[in-house]
Amino acid sequence: MKKVVSGIVEFQKKDFEARRALFAELAQGQSPEVLFVTCADSRIDPNLVTQTEPGDLFICRNAGNIIPPHTRNAGGVTASIEYAVEVLGVKDIVVCGHTDCGAMKGAMNLDAVADLPHVHDWLDHARAAVQTVDASGITDPAQRLLSVTEQNVLLQLQHVRTHPAVAAKVNIGDIGLHGWVYHIESGDVTCYDDVSKSFLPVQERYASLISGGDHGSSASAG
Repeated sequence: MKKVVSGIVEFQKKDFEARRALFAELAQGQSPEVLFVTCADSRIDPNLVTQTEPGDLFICRNAGNIIPPHTRNAGGVTASIEYAVEVLGVKDIVVCGHTDCGAMKGAMNLDAVADLPHVHDWLDHARAAVQTVDASGITDPAQRLLSVTEQNVLLQLQHVRTHPAVAAKVNIGDIGLHGWVYHIESGDVTCYDDVSKSFLPVQERYASLISGGDHGSSASAG
């Protein structure tokens, strides 16, 4: 806790003072353009990776960057998505997985988390991703984990489409869906491309956007 508390004091002295005008503006409300759904893993810092400021991302974090399919029984993820889309009016939804994900390791071996009933049930939302990779015949452990991570991202993009607020806006082109994987060791981000049906380096996937083109186009589970 000492590091955390000391960090607050340092923030108040330096970063807050340097951005006082920004925080004064944010105190009056928020208008993020992106809903960023990612894992709760401590090794991921969405604002650091994307080089964004406070107020730019509406972030929803949980084990495995999971989005349960829409049901009448609202949960925190469902409520966050609904609020981001209907109230904040986000224009893009990013589902971002990451390498060496403990949640995906658990999803690949649910028996190992049998003594954690809530974790076990939560990771069941990734079951189809594991089954897809199992059917592919991949046996190399590292490649299998990466493939499950990628398939899970695509699966959660399918799930988010079941949320009425999202489905309506995706259908009329008001929201783009994006599937990413953050590679911890290299700092790379690979992004799903509907055309090639594969994860490409961010510079390739969003080449037109980076060069000054229009909206980055949706990347969905298809």
